[in-house]
Amino acid sequence: MKKNGGFIPGVKPGKRTSEFIDSVMSRITLPGSIFLALIAILPAFAGMLGIQQSFAQFFGGTSLLILVGVVLDTLQQIESHLLMRHYDGLMKSGRVKGRAGGYASSI
Repeated sequence: MKKNGGFIPGVKPGKRTSEFIDSVMSRITLPGSIFLALIAILPAFAGMLGIQQSFAQFFGGTSLLILVGVVLDTLQQIESHLLMRHYDGLMKSGRVKGRAGGYASSI
């Protein structure tokens, strides 16, 4: 951060910045790790509730995390594709300011 001239508003540079980043990372990491631990042991709990073991293993643990990641990535790709296709409709005038006529207004 120092090399690039970055700073955190309201936090003094140096040791205070380091402590702030450490506390924020701890706050983010703890709930995330608890969530991942719950996802990892979810098939065991599903087995105790009477769900078939093969079904619990298929939708539990790592496969569930991969499934959510793929779904989120797919939704992001669909959104970017729609945004690209309807770029003219998102702006009021349908033109990029600073351009005279041409390609942006004729799509």
